[in-house]
Order: sequence, then structure tokens, then C-alpha cells
Amino acid sequence: MSEIIESTVLRTEVLVDGEPASYLTVEQDGPAVLLLHGTYWSRVWLPVMDRLGAAGLRPIAVDLPGLGRSGGELTLETGAVPALADWVARFAAALGLSGPVAVAGHDIGGAVAQHLLVHDRLEVSRLALVNSVTYDSWPVSSVARFRDPAAVAAITADELLSARRRAVTEALAGAASEQLITDYLDPWTDARVRRSWMAMVGAADNRYTREAVPALRRDTTPKLLVWGEDDGFQKVAYAERFAAEIPHTTLVRIPDAGHIPTENAPVRIARALADFFTA
Repeated sequence: MSEIIESTVLRTEVLVDGEPASYLTVEQDGPAVLLLHGTYWSRVWLPVMDRLGAAGLRPIAVDLPGLGRSGGELTLETGAVPALADWVARFAAALGLSGPVAVAGHDIGGAVAQHLLVHDRLEVSRLALVNSVTYDSWPVSSVARFRDPAAVAAITADELLSARRRAVTEALAGAASEQLITDYLDPWTDARVRRSWMAMVGAADNRYTREAVPALRRDTTPKLLVWGEDDGFQKVAYAERFAAEIPHTTLVRIPDAGHIPTENAPVRIARALADFFTA
């Protein structure tokens, strides 16, 4: 079953581990680009997907298991970066993707993307990170408290939704509107998604990005950083450090944009990503 989201973008699904994996895509024969989300969902990629498709690419923005519109439910074990990377590899296999694949990651999805590259979970041709976690930049304070089982047990659905509303509003920066905030929050009205989200952030551990650094320094894969300069969660200083330390990396700074810069500057970001992935 496929659903048209806007213009050429479709939402469809494929079975992974017996559960539906939901994803946004532009259905065409161009090179595939896997787009990974973190503490949000595939919605973060929607503003750029039409333009990536117009550039001849086949963007695929998947909802990780238990999140967004995908089925299943994450646990502390399956919500950790290595397990999520393995799941993405199985998702790619379910789609029949073979050979080198371009990958982009936002937020914790960037940690998953880095893990895919340095541990050869996929043959990654190009890597883009958009306001991604790196080094020891995460978990941020707004999610770190969910690493405490007592805090998780005590929080109510209303409290979690209120916390996510504050985080989404800040992340959207100047693009925040009541309709857009409501759109982003919609998956968290499902208790299963709330449990999966708390499992993923409960498993958040920056050792996965810290341990990836030596391999990234040796790696020759082209890398692109696209960064909203006003991000209060993933500071642009981390992107500057990454670009300075990791070879074959280019940094594109997006002024007046927050943690979800695709909503603030979709045209510029789509152009940067399309130019990079079609080079």
C-alpha cells in the first residue's frame, strides 16, 4: 500500500523481520540515497525529497522500527546504534539495494550512518551528516534523563508529549508553526512509539561515535556536513571539529537554521545534498 504525501513523494512499506518498515520515497530508477532519522522520524527529510528526486536520485527516508509509521517496538538492546545499523542493512536488503549506497543521517541517525560506514554494514559510497551527533556531543540533556529507568517509569504520556513539544519547537526554529509542530508530534500519540522512542534514547551512548573516529580518520569515502548554525542541540563547533579532523569532509553551514534545518532552508540543503550525491 502506497500513500502520496506531496507531489512526487510516496509513503510505502516493506517487511523487515516480519514487521512493516515504512518509508518515504520518490519512485524512480536513479541512484538510491538512504536517509536516516534520529530522535524524530522520516518527516525531517520530507522538505528536500522532491528536489532530490528532481536531481535524478531515489531518496528513501525510512522510519526506524517502532518509530514514525513503522511497525515493531524497540528495546534498550535493539535501540542501540549497532542494532539499528544492522536493521538498516536488513532494510536495504529487503529493498534489493545492491552495490554502493549513499547514506545521509540526521541526529542519532548520523551515528547509525557512521556505524554503517566504519563497520562495513553497508557498502557506503558517500556519507552526509545533517546536524548529526558526533564525538561526545550526545545524548543532550533533554533526552539524557531517559537513561534513568526510574525517570522512564515515572513519566506520563502527557509529560512526554509536552517534553517533545518543547524539543520540536526549538528544533524547528523559525519554521515552527502550530500545524508543523502537531505534524511532527503525531507519532508520539501512539504508546508503542513512545516506548520505542524512550528505548532508543535510553540506549543513547556516545561511545559509538567516539570509537568511530579512528576509522573515520583513515576512511577515504567522501563526506558532507550540512549544519544549521543556530542548533542548540548539536552545536556547529562539533561540525567544525569534524571537518578539520576527518579527511575528505566538506562543511556547508546554513545560517538562521536550527536542529532540523531541512525545514528552515530546504532549497539550499536539497541542492547541497543533490550536488554531493550526484558528483
